[in-house]
Amino acid sequence: MGALRILVLRGVLSGVLGGLAVSGLAAAAISTAGLADSPPLTGAAAYGDWRADAPGVGRLIRPEELPPPYASRSASNSPGLVDRPAGATLHVPPGFAVREFAHGLSAPRQIRVAPNGDIFVAESGADRIRVLRDAADGATGPSVNQVFADGLNAPFGIAFYPPGPAPQYLYVANNSSVVRFPYRPGELKPLGRAEIVVQHLPAGGHWTRDVQFSADGSRMLVSVGSGSNDAQGLSRLDAAQRAAWEATHGLGAAWDGEENRAAVLAFAPTGGAPHPYATGLRNCVSLALEPRSGMPWCVTNERDGLGDDLPPDYVTAVREGGFYGWPWYYIGDHEDPRHKGERPDLASHVTVPDVLLQPHSAPLGIAFYDPPEGAPAAFPAEYRGDAFVALHGSWNRAKRTGYKLVRLPFKDGRPDGSYRDFLTGFVADDDDVWGRPVAVAVAHDGALLLTEDGNGTIWRVAPAGR
Repeated sequence: MGALRILVLRGVLSGVLGGLAVSGLAAAAISTAGLADSPPLTGAAAYGDWRADAPGVGRLIRPEELPPPYASRSASNSPGLVDRPAGATLHVPPGFAVREFAHGLSAPRQIRVAPNGDIFVAESGADRIRVLRDAADGATGPSVNQVFADGLNAPFGIAFYPPGPAPQYLYVANNSSVVRFPYRPGELKPLGRAEIVVQHLPAGGHWTRDVQFSADGSRMLVSVGSGSNDAQGLSRLDAAQRAAWEATHGLGAAWDGEENRAAVLAFAPTGGAPHPYATGLRNCVSLALEPRSGMPWCVTNERDGLGDDLPPDYVTAVREGGFYGWPWYYIGDHEDPRHKGERPDLASHVTVPDVLLQPHSAPLGIAFYDPPEGAPAAFPAEYRGDAFVALHGSWNRAKRTGYKLVRLPFKDGRPDGSYRDFLTGFVADDDDVWGRPVAVAVAHDGALLLTEDGNGTIWRVAPAGR
């Protein structure tokens, strides 16, 4: 264990000494001691903090190795947000470079790329969608930067319909509704007024709503987070009442103020009544389709209050009809002690997530690396099909974690269960951070784009020299 810790610290030190300062829109070629070939940290060693982060550092958290509830005190440890310090450096693997792509945005959140390469960003706090157009050389930032639509309500999710090269609509998931705008690729303004597709979604609580279409375009999936941490105070239902409820809301679905929450809901593309697609996902923030199978995947923020190292956040395929545990269970049949004995009938029916992340990392964004063929800034072939996940960072852990972009290795459309740091460096010290990653997308040229809502920037990662 000591040798592994020394190796990690050396990687961090090498990244600090080898990196160049990031300033303005200048590119920053980063040299780090990557650990791509080292085995991932497991067991207690996987629960570190930001000081051990470096490109290539891997972690593998297994469901059978979780600590018990309340093994540590749950902390309140929100970060201070500071401007980018002079000489601050982001770290990426050898052979890559990172630079600021855009700045001055108002809390940029979700980011999606249109078929023609235009980049759409949800500025949720400003109630608008912005469109950016990359410069022809892909290296100098956007040549177009303007508001596409405003007057929305905490927009987050963005999707193009029908899927494919010629969408006719741009869909936006607001906090309490889904709307769509007439759209053609290349247009910088809607071709008409917004049409309400879903009139009512549960509002408040975990407020982000993402929207994604099935690969064949037949269904619209909308993620809705829970309204509370662990659904305390639900009214009592007997077995018959629970069965009747679940017949229309899905296995393990909570009720009262949690109706149609902690779930992925399915709609027709034109709206209508929701159908439960998957339940028990406390806060499935972002959705993405795995390119080989078309299976929807999501990143999920798990509950608080059980300790620094429990329960893991996770990234998972969203299986139709699946129940992922919330609020009664977590990560399989681990019972939440605050709901002890309430739902023994569900214990053997909890779907175990695919990839577990360090608890309280707050994953908010996911994208699969599937660039267009011949993309000039494409990553090496071994990255194709992998998932990238943006970690917003902890506020409720004694030792700060997250604030980075991680890579999930996939083979034949399936993950190996581990994840590796890909971009790190947003943490200034134990108290302050200068960036909070939110969402990630693959640009038309093959580069990765990463939003962060702390200082309102978008970052671009590409092979060095691209």
